[in-house]
Amino acid sequence: MTPSPCPPVSDADWPEEIADLREGFAGALNVYRTMAHHPALLNAWAPLRQHVVKENALGPELTEVVILRAGLRMGSAYEWAHHVSRALALGFSKQRITAIRGNPEGVDGLIVNAVDALFDKRMLAKEQEAELAEAIGRKAVIDLIAMVGFYSVLGYLLNTYDTPIDDTVQQRRKNSRSCFR
Repeated sequence: MTPSPCPPVSDADWPEEIADLREGFAGALNVYRTMAHHPALLNAWAPLRQHVVKENALGPELTEVVILRAGLRMGSAYEWAHHVSRALALGFSKQRITAIRGNPEGVDGLIVNAVDALFDKRMLAKEQEAELAEAIGRKAVIDLIAMVGFYSVLGYLLNTYDTPIDDTVQQRRKNSRSCFR
């Protein structure tokens, strides 16, 4: 296997211009250590990440549903593994996580179908957007759309540079195989 031209940046090689990000989210995960090869992008990414991942109108549980489905659709083993781990930490059952691979019922199903529509049709149909807005609110729908775009970009980077799953998640994955696959 050919080594990645952009492996995760080590602490020793961390760019000085983004030194302040190393001790936070960026230094904690291989995806952002890979992105550190482009310091200006990672620096610009930080405030968008804060909103899309942490301060969105979906809340933590529905955020994980969106990210899991987007990671699945991107074919990103990294995103799937990381967000299965996060979903389990939030109290998701293995059945709920497994259902996200298919077509779950209720709000999870609405979200899965919306993520699929964004990947397949590049938009939500008017009726679909209205049903989703009724269920989760219009701001949450807009955040969902932004989140799918955000995680698509991450998926492109992860897949292109074959970014390895972080050790802590890899260990959890070994200990609980069923829903990580």
